[in-house]
Amino acid sequence: MRLGVLDIGSQSAHLYIADLTPGGAPAPVTSLKRAVRLAEATDRQGVIEQEAIKRVVAAATEAAAAAEAHGVDTLVPFATSAIRDAANRPVVVAEVEDATGIRLTFMTGEEEARLTFLAARGWFGWSAGEMLLLDIGGGSLEIACGGRAEPAVALSVPLGAGRLTRHHLPETAPVRKRDVKALRQFVRSVIGETAEGLRDRPAPRTHVGASRTFAQLARLTGAPKAKAGPYAERVLDRDRLAAWVPRLAARSAAERSRLQGISAARAHQSLAGAVVAEAAMDVLGIERLRVCPWALREGVMLDRLRALETHPAPDTADTAREVPAAVPASAPVMTLPAGRGRHGAGRLHTVPTVPWTS
Repeated sequence: MRLGVLDIGSQSAHLYIADLTPGGAPAPVTSLKRAVRLAEATDRQGVIEQEAIKRVVAAATEAAAAAEAHGVDTLVPFATSAIRDAANRPVVVAEVEDATGIRLTFMTGEEEARLTFLAARGWFGWSAGEMLLLDIGGGSLEIACGGRAEPAVALSVPLGAGRLTRHHLPETAPVRKRDVKALRQFVRSVIGETAEGLRDRPAPRTHVGASRTFAQLARLTGAPKAKAGPYAERVLDRDRLAAWVPRLAARSAAERSRLQGISAARAHQSLAGAVVAEAAMDVLGIERLRVCPWALREGVMLDRLRALETHPAPDTADTAREVPAAVPASAPVMTLPAGRGRHGAGRLHTVPTVPWTS
């Protein structure tokens, strides 16, 4: 089966296409990434600006066309908290569906935590033992832990870097020490309450950070460059990160974007991301964590692969592009090919197997 996963997050829409074969790892085919910049285009009332909605529509249109061009059998489209929690979410969903036929659906934060944990387990393997995972997104922080493929505990709290930047930090730089201190105290209090659900678990052998936020903070504090490849060991040290928090607070977004590892798209929320990461590591007793190159998209892939291994698809020319009815879908499914959308090629038609919310 050739599977496409379309993940629309706070900063970008990312289509990842891979071939799934029972017994093997997902074999990457191609990927497509387009900026949508929702975090900076969402006001304090949670309303996404119309120009940002247009960027989402354009990215979804291009992704649909790319999926069709690469012969994708099944497309799994979802949006994370940036759209899930938006005040005008119905407008965004309707405009994307009208243009492309893609009906965006949404996981709970706990489901995102579960699938990201599954990806980290797939990357680090069983030798990681009891594992504690942190994943900082634009709208939420996911926490999961466990000693198996599935986490024993999966939690989500509204501590995303974009959300905290909008609601807890001033728009101008430098950011005052008291503002940073207040944000850190708020984050610590929320994580402290959340950590109660982790107290009965064994001590983790491996601490993992997934997401672009952790990858960029690790690079900022001295981890290898991206060109070193995904297998280069990358760690985030809490003390080094803590030393960078006041330096980020003293800089404007433009100045942060010139630092190693900090992209222009995420520079404005890099301070909040650093505060969340440092506070979470402190409260949870983590001195160093390993950065995982796999995250939510790969977790969706692995979840689909496990379903495929349990209920193999019929291997015939007539049914190769069908979604097996026996497969317990864990994501919205769309079949290809189809016609053209209002914004160009790549209109899709939904198959009614949607266990998530729309």
